Amino acid sequence: MLATLTTLGPYAVGSAVALWASYHKVRTRVELSRAKYRSLAGHARISRIVAGLMPFYEYDETRFFRCDSPTNAVAERRRSGFTRLSTHYREHFRKTAAMTADVTNGISDLQFTGAYRVPFQFSRVVQRHLSDGSFLAASSGVTVTDLDGNTFYDLTGCYGVNVFGHDFYKGCIAAGAVRVQELGAVLGTYHSVVAYNVARLRDISGLDEVSFHMSGTEAVMQAVRLARYHTRRRRLVRFCGAYHGWWGGVQPGVGNPSAEPDTLTLADISERTLRVLRRRRDIACVLVNPLQALHPNRGAPSDASLIDSTRTAHFDREAYTSFLQQLRTVCDERNIVLIFDEVFVGFRLASEGARSYFGVQPDLVTYGKTLGGGLPVGVLCGRSRLMKRYRDDRPADICFARGTFNSHPYVMGAMHEFLRRLETPAIQALYTNLDALWNGRAEQLNRRLAAGGVPVSVANLSSIWTFCYTRPSRYNWMLQYYMRAEGLALSWVGTGRLIFSFDYTDADYAVVVDRILAACGAMHRDGWWDGGATTNKAIKRNILREAANATVARLRRRSIPASSSAGTH
Repeated sequence: MLATLTTLGPYAVGSAVALWASYHKVRTRVELSRAKYRSLAGHARISRIVAGLMPFYEYDETRFFRCDSPTNAVAERRRSGFTRLSTHYREHFRKTAAMTADVTNGISDLQFTGAYRVPFQFSRVVQRHLSDGSFLAASSGVTVTDLDGNTFYDLTGCYGVNVFGHDFYKGCIAAGAVRVQELGAVLGTYHSVVAYNVARLRDISGLDEVSFHMSGTEAVMQAVRLARYHTRRRRLVRFCGAYHGWWGGVQPGVGNPSAEPDTLTLADISERTLRVLRRRRDIACVLVNPLQALHPNRGAPSDASLIDSTRTAHFDREAYTSFLQQLRTVCDERNIVLIFDEVFVGFRLASEGARSYFGVQPDLVTYGKTLGGGLPVGVLCGRSRLMKRYRDDRPADICFARGTFNSHPYVMGAMHEFLRRLETPAIQALYTNLDALWNGRAEQLNRRLAAGGVPVSVANLSSIWTFCYTRPSRYNWMLQYYMRAEGLALSWVGTGRLIFSFDYTDADYAVVVDRILAACGAMHRDGWWDGGATTNKAIKRNILREAANATVARLRRRSIPASSSAGTH
């Protein structure tokens, strides 16, 4: 008996170890699954599969006005309103639209943004009748002017670049160019302005070292590479919905044709996410884009995805700060590199960025957009131990990062002007009571919208705003075109993101409010919010039925024998 137990002992131990390993693997997998946000955006692989299955179909010019089963009277109001709007666009934006049409076949970006300004079912009709163009001739103060001489209040924010106003950046570019013109475009060495730039960036970031790049995407790529290099781990964590540039490693879902197995997309502001970070041993870094505080776990709001009225946004500074503090603690405990991606919000929330605004110090921080003083730039600041690109004891084991145009003299000159002006009393005064100013302006607009009886509200993170819709509708995306007709310039994502520059005066803002109200009023009168009684769930079910019918129709067309459709010769 003793001999039998002695013989079986090793097998029992081995079985126990195997069972424990299997249990640990299953538990880790379950914890990871529970830490994902319950949406397609939270599940990269599934989102790519679903996107690949969605068939193309579109509405003709009858269905375009009737997809939500309105009364005949409402459908005719919509058609009449659309015709008036189309006439306005044709008469007022003729030159701008014509030049855009001439070059669109040669600019892939214009083809993409033109097709994805509205839900795809409506896109071709909109492109035929509501073309306003993508060219501008001038900017001044808070306005821009197109090729037809139309002046618009600029709500685009130049994708986040324009914090202080167009004239500010014109000044930075001009003065910076004068400062470095004697050196010119000599690359591979530094102009002396770099010394000042580095000193200021170390103060602003609270970190030790700086590297320069040509875009925010490149800066994020370098941050992740360095984190992996120094931790000797391969996984990076990003939060659901967050944008960190178009590099595949930080965009694992729709938009990236390749799987990214080393990227974990977890829920924002989640205790389950913190639990995963505490227990896993393969996580190199966590990426945080503070812009997500406005719409946690949701992607950048775009009118192309505005198929109903479920878009929501709300900034809770206390809750987000608390989560960042907990995240900082967990990263310290587990030797995980905490990266703040401030390419978008840097210098917009506070003059020293998100670390100052939320009171949390990252290990690495990326900047871009506005920091270049109007020219393209990416910057990475970090702790010395993380910025080093080689190992003293392993000279062949390096972390490579280079770029021909990194530290370009003209970019460094414009950055120098930006950083120098950032210190001036006039600019620093703009940050005084900044949140109170923009929160008050948002509240004022919401009161006016409510009083006007339109199903629209705004949510904001300081000067970054998004429109939300309070009544289920298929046509909320139409508002961007009414706003354009009222002289308000929006980016291609429409009402998903409005970005104000700090030079908006109360008088400027009052004009913008009046024009928003006028746009909402015109859209309301034209019946776009007067569809048949419905819910957001019913709208989505109807779209799924349409997609299923389109898929069936496509399969039927493919199944028709070639001989049955072939003509005689």
